[in-house]
This record gives sequence, C-alpha cells and structure tokens, in this order.
Amino acid sequence: MKRFECLQAIAPLFSDELFVTTAGGATAEWNAVRPSDGNIQVKTLGLCSSIGLGLAIALSKRKVFVFDGDGALWMNLGSLATIGLHQPKNLVHICWDNQQYESSGGEPTVATAGNLDFAGIARSAGIKSSHTAATVDELKQAVTHALGHDGPHFIWARIEAGRAEAPPLQYDELENKYHFIRYVEQTEGINILRVPTSASYLQK
Repeated sequence: MKRFECLQAIAPLFSDELFVTTAGGATAEWNAVRPSDGNIQVKTLGLCSSIGLGLAIALSKRKVFVFDGDGALWMNLGSLATIGLHQPKNLVHICWDNQQYESSGGEPTVATAGNLDFAGIARSAGIKSSHTAATVDELKQAVTHALGHDGPHFIWARIEAGRAEAPPLQYDELENKYHFIRYVEQTEGINILRVPTSASYLQK
C-alpha cells in the first residue's frame, strides 16, 4: 500500500485531532489531504514521537496523532519506552515504514529493511495497543480502534516506497509553529504565547 492512499482513506475519520508529522513526504502529503493549522511539521529527524508525547501529556483531553517514519523512529527508538512509561491515553503513534530514508536518497534503513519489528518493540515497551497494518483496510481498522479507545496506541504501517506529488507547504516550519500554537490556544482556550496586557498600558 502507498502512504498517500492511506492518508486519503483515514482523513474522513478525523475531526479536531492534532497531528505531528515527521520530516519527509508524510508532511507534504498530509497537508495536501487535510490542510489545517492543527498540523505541525517536525523537520528534525527523530523528534516527532517525543514532541507528540509532550503534546499528549500537556493536552490530555485532545487526541494527538504522530505520523512518524521508520528512519526517524529508528533514530529515537527510546521514545517508545518513554511513551510506554507515561501511558498517555490520547496518543496515537503511526510509523510509516517504507524501509528507507526516502528524503535523503532512498538509502535502506537497515534495521526495518531487515528483521526489526516495530510493533513488537512498542508492545514490549508497554504500549499494549500495538498493531501492524499492511493493507489500507487494516490501517483504517487500527485507526478506528485508536479513536474509540484509550491508548497509547502504536500502528506500524508497512508501505511501499515512493511519495505522491503534493503542493508546496504553505508555511515554513517556523511560521507553521506559530500557526499551530495559535490554533491550540484558540481551540483549547489556553494561553501559551500571549503576553498579558500590563496594568500601566490599560490605564493610558
């Protein structure tokens, strides 16, 4: 199965969830399928899962989806243990595994191109709801389950190599960060970056 067709298939299942997308094709494709200020792009390879975990802990009533890559997760495998330790009920971690570093030339990720079982590692790390999806229907079933049940959830999506042609991203990662923060502030009714108006200013 291809990542883009997977994203198209699962997009109608969502409402107001937050999405943390890893460097590479997953970000461009997801923003083409479901553009939203609730999508935050992570350009540092490996940090997607940790940022998603932090968001899930901070916003415990909001579903947070992480769209990770096999190369990125391999660089931060310890994040699975940290997720298993904290058990965030609202975190859904999907690893799109095409067995290569697609964005940097298609070099094999070695581990996942061999015998590494991400779903098994996640389960052993304490993420009991850990599934492998090799077809679009299996992926939809796993995402539907994750939306309807407490997590954490991990989904290992075994996809083909290749990325779809997608429009350029509307914002770079810095501007995207601020759009995302403002979106969270507005939808959660919280203050993250807003500076309170000083009393002296109000008296003028």
